[in-house]
Amino acid sequence: MPTNEAPIKIKLGSIRWRICALLFFANTINYMDRQVLSFLAPLLQVKIGWTELQYSYIVVVFQAAYALGLLVVGGIIDTIGVRLGYTLTIALWSLAAISHAFARSALSFGISRFFLGLGESGNFPAAIKTVAEWFPKKERALATGLFNSGTSAGAILVPLSVPWIATHLGWQWAFVFTGGFSLIWVVLWWTTYRSPELHTKLTEHELTHIRSDSADVLTKVPWRRLLGYRQSWALLIGKGLTDPVWWFLLFWLPKFFAANFALKLTGLAMPIMIIYIAACVGSIFGGWLPAQGIRMGLSIKVARRSAMLACALAITPIMFVGNIHTLWLAIAIISLAAAAHQGWSANIFTLASDIFPRSFVGSVTGFAGFGGAIGGMLAAWIVGLVLQRYHSYSAIFFVAGTAYLVALLIIQILIPKNDLVTTA
Repeated sequence: MPTNEAPIKIKLGSIRWRICALLFFANTINYMDRQVLSFLAPLLQVKIGWTELQYSYIVVVFQAAYALGLLVVGGIIDTIGVRLGYTLTIALWSLAAISHAFARSALSFGISRFFLGLGESGNFPAAIKTVAEWFPKKERALATGLFNSGTSAGAILVPLSVPWIATHLGWQWAFVFTGGFSLIWVVLWWTTYRSPELHTKLTEHELTHIRSDSADVLTKVPWRRLLGYRQSWALLIGKGLTDPVWWFLLFWLPKFFAANFALKLTGLAMPIMIIYIAACVGSIFGGWLPAQGIRMGLSIKVARRSAMLACALAITPIMFVGNIHTLWLAIAIISLAAAAHQGWSANIFTLASDIFPRSFVGSVTGFAGFGGAIGGMLAAWIVGLVLQRYHSYSAIFFVAGTAYLVALLIIQILIPKNDLVTTA
């Protein structure tokens, strides 16, 4: 019998997006703690008296600890879970961030950076694993883009807060201020986070939506077995080639603007804010883009690779920045590159959860992040040598502009399909 009743619309629920908001704030704090030193580097170089090469060594120490942590932290988080794993890793980096306030030499800054890198190595493996647990594949890129935009938000907050703190309270308090935020987040995460099956406020409909993909293989594998998968190497190489560009921008942009355009501490705020606002938008857009492709009928593989290609092409103009002498043109090109990198980052992170089971996404992300950290460590050393000898950023920017297309080609060769990796 015909009826005029409208179909009942089921309210899905939004707990998973609240979890994503917690990840956003974790990444915001992560990059605040990470970037304070680079923003204060021109000032501290005068006060402490380190050279370009010594500064690069401080960056290398951070990268080395980050890489060392990524060797094991993904597997630890897979074993103990993201609730405890995230709590421990952020507690460590919070205390390390505060310890910078007591540093008085390049060596002591290096020690603080080592423990900061060790603690921060757990951030992305924990965040990516949380997304894999709380989101179906069709939403993971958007969720990753949203939480990853927190890195840009953190980078924006630093120029808004650090110059005032350093001027009125002293540079030491900038490290105490940002490190304190991390401790607050630890308490919030520990008291509120639960896995989907144990979350008392999650509706049955939202849980069904989260688990709407076909069942993952739940067999855990030792980290060393990741070496046997070409997909693991593709992600490691992809991150190893492109992460160094982001690290370079994060740690050297204030010094680049100070050296090439004679900007002082307060003058650095506006350019850095603009660049990371663009990066924030790029992260969200990069996560949104493949979702639109999937809605248009594209496969996950085609949608993901197309988004990565668009981002790689948008980064290429940065190769000319070293020879540009107009401040705002340099800012515009770097802003586009930063936005495109974050869009790329959202998709290469999500690629791991596309092709690997949830049970060891943390290990795979840590393995790939290890490649990025090693690449960043080598790049930091090379950048220090180049600047110490040639005092020019031209060659550095040129290499940065080509890295993403090379990385995408390697990923395409090693992962021609998006088939789920089996561990049998």
